[in-house]
Amino acid sequence: MGISIWQLLIILAIVLVLFGAKRLRNVGTDLGNAIKGFKNAVKEEEENKDATATTEQKLEKKEGENVFDVKAEEKKEKPDA
Repeated sequence: MGISIWQLLIILAIVLVLFGAKRLRNVGTDLGNAIKGFKNAVKEEEENKDATATTEQKLEKKEGENVFDVKAEEKKEKPDA
């Protein structure tokens, strides 16, 4: 007991008559763009989480160390000519 191929074709024909081919194409295009946008947003969110995790790991490694590893040097004055 399921929907047979003939029942699906009849439903498709009714939808085509009600909405028209152009409108169905526009709906399909909009739906495809929405799915692409959703996938891109999920991908960017995962990349941001990975970048944040990497930054946090680097900060944890430096916890016991000095933040600045800069060697101070004296400025040498030029002799007057």
